[in-house]
Amino acid sequence: MVLQRSETMSIQSAADVVLIRQAVRQFAIELSFSLVDQTKIVTAASELARNTLDYGGGGIVKLEALEAGMRRGLRLTFEDTGPGIADIDLALKDGFTTGGGLGMGLSGTKRLVNEFNIVSHVGEGTKITITKWK
Repeated sequence: MVLQRSETMSIQSAADVVLIRQAVRQFAIELSFSLVDQTKIVTAASELARNTLDYGGGGIVKLEALEAGMRRGLRLTFEDTGPGIADIDLALKDGFTTGGGLGMGLSGTKRLVNEFNIVSHVGEGTKITITKWK
């Protein structure tokens, strides 16, 4: 797998979430993603950026344009040093929420991408990596 381009962005405010959405869309366009796949990865990025801000107290996202043979992909890694997730399996269930939402965030995000990995430690933070392949 070859890294074509990467960018790291801070997540400290709602304005940053908007900037991340725009950057993810630009990466997806450069990778020639279809409009549907652009929408999926931007939606996933928006959800995870918002979670990083709201539940993790802010953090960073690393955007990486990848090439693996004939495949091109976009990998996003969200990291925070917030309270962490005590029960990852529960957090990934449809309908689970610690906020006022519908509880479709993490489980819905997982369905929008090809690869989804989450590592979280209570009191240390959370790292979520997603990849969408073209």
